[in-house]
Amino acid sequence: MTEPLRSEAGPPAQLSVFDAVVMMLGLVVGIGIFRTPSLVASGVGSEAMFILVWLVGGLVTLIGALCYAELAAAHPHAGGEYHFLRRALGRPVANMFGWARCTVIQTGSIALVAFLLGDYVAQVIPLGPHGPAIYAALSVVMLTAINVIGTAAGKNLQAVVTFIQIGAMVAIIGFGFFGSAPPVAVVPIPVPEEAAALGVAMIFVLLTYGGWNDAASLSGELRDAPQNIAKVLTLGTALLVTLYVLANMALLSILGLDGLRASDAVAADMMRAAAGPSGEMLVTLAIVVAAISTLNATLFTGGRVFYAMGRDLKLLRWMGVWSQRGSAPANAQIVQAAIALALIAMGSTTPDGFKAMVDYTAPVFWMFLLMIGCSLFVLRWREPHRKMPFKVPLYPLTPVLFCLTSAYMLYASVMHTGVAALVGIGVLIAGTPILFLQPTNPHPTSDPPGDPP
Repeated sequence: MTEPLRSEAGPPAQLSVFDAVVMMLGLVVGIGIFRTPSLVASGVGSEAMFILVWLVGGLVTLIGALCYAELAAAHPHAGGEYHFLRRALGRPVANMFGWARCTVIQTGSIALVAFLLGDYVAQVIPLGPHGPAIYAALSVVMLTAINVIGTAAGKNLQAVVTFIQIGAMVAIIGFGFFGSAPPVAVVPIPVPEEAAALGVAMIFVLLTYGGWNDAASLSGELRDAPQNIAKVLTLGTALLVTLYVLANMALLSILGLDGLRASDAVAADMMRAAAGPSGEMLVTLAIVVAAISTLNATLFTGGRVFYAMGRDLKLLRWMGVWSQRGSAPANAQIVQAAIALALIAMGSTTPDGFKAMVDYTAPVFWMFLLMIGCSLFVLRWREPHRKMPFKVPLYPLTPVLFCLTSAYMLYASVMHTGVAALVGIGVLIAGTPILFLQPTNPHPTSDPPGDPP
């Protein structure tokens, strides 16, 4: 569904290893770390296992990033994952990926970030049991309106927000290790059957590490990329694992495993216990600011996906109209907001809207990630003489592990999650007719040489 892109010289290689590592941290460190620990804690039986799953998630992240690095270096293209799938598995698979991104992956991500924002705003101004959903819907409507007008967060704002996110994590780590707090009294929550629970826990861990697939694309602007990309990904992943593990150890030291399981806003609850109401309010405001920026950026980029889909298909061309007044894909952003609001409405009927949206997106996400892992084998076999600026280490073991992990996560996200997972799969299947829609340009001359028709 991505609009065909002209083959042209890539951007100059101007990033040092340090620059790329900093950018990777900015891409991956998100607001999920302020919500997912409670959901991970609900899926493990001990504190040691709680920390172990975060370490395993870091290893899986590194393996996946190395696989993406080979694909991005050997087949550079602004279409990214869409391009890999089209070259390896054909245009129909790539088209279904475009549909999935628009209706499940991207809009589900918007809804889950909106729910997380709602959870923390409800800590400041409670609106009853449906308060998080109300705040989530209002945030999508307001930020979509801003984007339709033509206003979007700039690079400097995103950098500031990343600093705020990391600053909040550093504060949590500091208070967790060097502060003191009375034991938090909570009613123990039963843990489900072990295998199922661990599968669900890993879904949330890997959600929190999400963004490494974008980090691998930094190879296009990295100096001496073939030599340095592995350094960037290894060092960046090591820093992420260190930051996430320390943050979770700090949360664990104050709230305990039962306290984490019982919390919908772990950072706020931990800071209230360790630093009082002022600490709780400070970290809550920081997370709200970060969540607003993350949601705005997700709405902004997602609207472009819908716009590209409209440009590719004649029946949906009304969605590919660019508003000159606001210099924005207004129709596409309105459609995106409507789908996200429907998902928020669905999530509001469940005990935990955030978890429902993770369930909704997970099976579809892992299915396509598995296909992308398989694409690495297909492209190596189909193009044995292609120049490989970077090769994944320990081939074929590394991509095999990536594919096996993706397959297990697909299984876990179907078997051990809620009804929302089946809804996500149903929406994907409902997109099958899109394969029969007539493309605007079935044989784009701008496709890079070697692309399948």
